[in-house]
Amino acid sequence: MATGARVDPFLNSHFILEIDGIIQAGFTEASGISYATAAVDYQEGGFDTVHKIPARTTYTNITLKWGLTASTELHDWYRDITRGIISRRNGSVILHDVAGAEVARWNFYDAWPTKITEANLVGSGNEINIASCELSCEKVERA
Repeated sequence: MATGARVDPFLNSHFILEIDGIIQAGFTEASGISYATAAVDYQEGGFDTVHKIPARTTYTNITLKWGLTASTELHDWYRDITRGIISRRNGSVILHDVAGAEVARWNFYDAWPTKITEANLVGSGNEINIASCELSCEKVERA
């Protein structure tokens, strides 16, 4: 017989994004929030046991998607990168419950845009045009 309270998982559709100096709403997706630490084999002299020790940690690019609007702030940040003006920024992906309370936060540090996709135009379509931006991050952590 279970004695603990039921804990439901969080819905993935209630999130906001904060990036230093960029105000843009309406993100439909924030994906790629992952990190991994490589394991290196180490064998002590005179022993048959191989130990696993942690090595370098890497962070994947975070991909942001939103409905294309007149806002050019992410595009302008990327354009500056292509002109050699490197502006690294910190930010957060913040997950809310259905009542609007913060339930989880992933902070990313020293990010800069590596790719922008702004338009996928189809003359016969009537769907929302989705733009995307990939951010390279030095570090990501769950707060």
